[in-house]
Order: sequence, then C-alpha cells, then structure tokens
Amino acid sequence: MHDGMILKERLEEMRDKRDIKGLIQALMDEDYGTRENASCILADLGDKSAVEPLILILKDKNWQVREAAAIALGRIGDKRAVEPLIILLRDDHWYVREIAVMSLGLIGDKRAVEPIIRALKDGCLNVKCEVVDVLGDLGDKRAAEPLIEILKEKDYLLRACALNSLGKLGDDKAIASLVDMLNDENYFVRVHAANAMGMIGNESAIPYLESALSNSKGESQEFENALEYAIKKIKSRG
Repeated sequence: MHDGMILKERLEEMRDKRDIKGLIQALMDEDYGTRENASCILADLGDKSAVEPLILILKDKNWQVREAAAIALGRIGDKRAVEPLIILLRDDHWYVREIAVMSLGLIGDKRAVEPIIRALKDGCLNVKCEVVDVLGDLGDKRAAEPLIEILKEKDYLLRACALNSLGKLGDDKAIASLVDMLNDENYFVRVHAANAMGMIGNESAIPYLESALSNSKGESQEFENALEYAIKKIKSRG
C-alpha cells in the first residue's frame, strides 16, 4: 500500500476520532491532496476552531486546495471568513471564484452583497450564474437593478435565473422589466417571468398576466399554467 493511501486512511481515522488538531496540522502538509482532503473533512465536522487555519490556505498555490478551503468555510458558516472569501472573488481560477460566491451566500453576511454584485461582471458564465442565484438568496434589494440588467444577457438560463432571484427579492420596481420578459423568445424564460411576478405579488401585474394568457395559442402548457398560478397567487393575497 503506497503512502498516499496510508495518509488517506489516517485522515479518515482523524475524522472518526474528531481529531481537529491533527486535521488542522494536515492542512500544512506538503502534499496538496492531503491539504484538500483535510479541508473536506473539516467541512464535514464543522468545528469553528478550524476557521483561521482554513482562511490561511485560501492563499494556497493549488486551486483545488483553495476551492476545498472555501467550501469548508462556507459550510462552517463563521463570519470571520467573509472578508477573506470576498478577496477570493478575484481568484485566477473561475471555479474558485464560483465557490467563493456560493460560500458567501451560505454565510449570509450583508457585507458580501456589494462585492458579489460587482462579480456580475465576471467573464465566466458559471460564476455569473452562481452570483445571480446567491443575490436572490441574500434577499438584499440593492441587487434588484443589477439583476434587471442581467435580463439583457444572451444566455437564456442566466436570464431565467435572474428572474427567479428578482422574484425572491420581491421588489416592485422589477415589475416593468418582468412584463417585458413575458414576451421573451424562450419559453423557459417566460415561465420564470410569470413565476417571478407571482412571487412579488403586485396587483399591477395581473392585467399583463391575463393578457399573456388570453394571447397564448397553446404553444406551451407550462407557460399557461405559470400564468394561471401567478394570477391566482396575486389575487389570493389581495
């Protein structure tokens, strides 16, 4: 049995014994796989004494270690990690940036809202999709206008995600843009526009939803169902 397997078994023994000190020490091992595996185990154990050591290896030369440390910090959920994770939004590797966004969303600290909004300009579509989702989960209405701008993007999944997040934010000023999206070329986007209007619940949306429903030619049963549900949902609130 070679050394790597022996070391992995030792890490699993540390997990079983909840040997946090041993796992933290393993974060400094010269083998990047060991550092990565130790980070993953510390994420599972969720012990806050690992926060500072995990923050230190966010600067690791190996992107997989940085990614594993970022995941661990997000899962542990300690707010000491917020500023270091914000710095990681500028990492060279797109997957690390994506994980940094996700972890900031898990922690839920409002200090991250503006930096995450700025990350909407990231050149990687995967990162932008994660940013859009997290902004909806954070629920801060400062994100409404930037998310409305995302509705102009070419990628239909990104537009749909932005609509979902706008629905979660519940900001009435998004209604006019959502009305326009009821006529989007992609049915999936149209469905999400209707859903978002139902989530926001503003009665001013009802005539537009009813008009879209009456003009539908049966091209998409899913879209019609979404329109009917949104109308019902808004009226029930009234």
